[in-house]
Amino acid sequence: MPYRAEYIWIDGQQPTAKLRSKTKIVPSGAEPPVWGFDGSSTEQAPGNRSDCVLNPVFVRPDPIRGGDDVLVLCEVLTPDMEPHPSNTRAAAVAAYEKYRDQDPWFGLEQEYTFFKDGRPHGWPVGGYPAPQGGYYCGVGADEIWGRDVVEDHTAACIEAGLEISGTNAEVMIGQWEFQIGPLGPVEVGDHLWMARWLLYRIAEDYDISAHLNPKPVDGDWNGAGMHTNFSTTAMREAYEPVIAACEALGENPDEHIKVYGAGIERRLTGLHETAPWTEYSYGVSDRGASVRIPWQTAKEGKGYIEDRRPNANADPYTVAALITNTICGALDEK
Repeated sequence: MPYRAEYIWIDGQQPTAKLRSKTKIVPSGAEPPVWGFDGSSTEQAPGNRSDCVLNPVFVRPDPIRGGDDVLVLCEVLTPDMEPHPSNTRAAAVAAYEKYRDQDPWFGLEQEYTFFKDGRPHGWPVGGYPAPQGGYYCGVGADEIWGRDVVEDHTAACIEAGLEISGTNAEVMIGQWEFQIGPLGPVEVGDHLWMARWLLYRIAEDYDISAHLNPKPVDGDWNGAGMHTNFSTTAMREAYEPVIAACEALGENPDEHIKVYGAGIERRLTGLHETAPWTEYSYGVSDRGASVRIPWQTAKEGKGYIEDRRPNANADPYTVAALITNTICGALDEK
């Protein structure tokens, strides 16, 4: 019996790409084939040369439709079967191939904000909720909105075989987080993009939208990030490479800031557990630093670091490729 394959890809919108998807009916027993789409409708091609190619790279069971149906994450290629300019996965593949001997691992903390009826979910009409304080990891109907969506999303990620490692309510009301990893530079992007798609799709059923806006509400409210945890074999065995990694990230911080997500200057203000986007710093257990060294890492003399700068709307492939090249390149020179 034929099955449904939901082809998912990343479009060419700037400054922040969006997810797209469409369904293909595939004959029983066949693998999801290479397919195509109209790139002129996704800002990936002009109208007179509109064809773009969908190349399946990551296939998982579809937890929404069930049965034999699957989700198919694709990279976008040109008709010449070369990576499309919008294909950021190719850079992550190249970075991993160059430094695979260092076994780089990533764990991504994806924050997001639920919106309903044009305002953050749980916010009163025409006003503001109580100030931040009780919402982070809170419980109770006066603290938490959207848990039903979160529970369904978590179950769907598990059923799809994604490496989801946790969830929690965040500091601003209506804001949540899920974590993906640890995984390599390419895999972590594959899993995160598919988890994002599942979040958007499941929230549809509740008439709720999930947003990755890095500063969804101006004023004294936390922004939304994609904190990025990173380690290599050397870092997991000794403390000196941990410090070397922090120093490497500070060598050219502007290179990172410019690809860590649009609107980063609105979020990295030096307030709300951020360091100013114009400055670079690192410290043990310091959530006001650009890069945090967890206390466990400092105590044990080995482990991982957390780059707190990437926005919620950052591209995980781009972030992973740049961090891999920056840190692994520096450690190679040691």
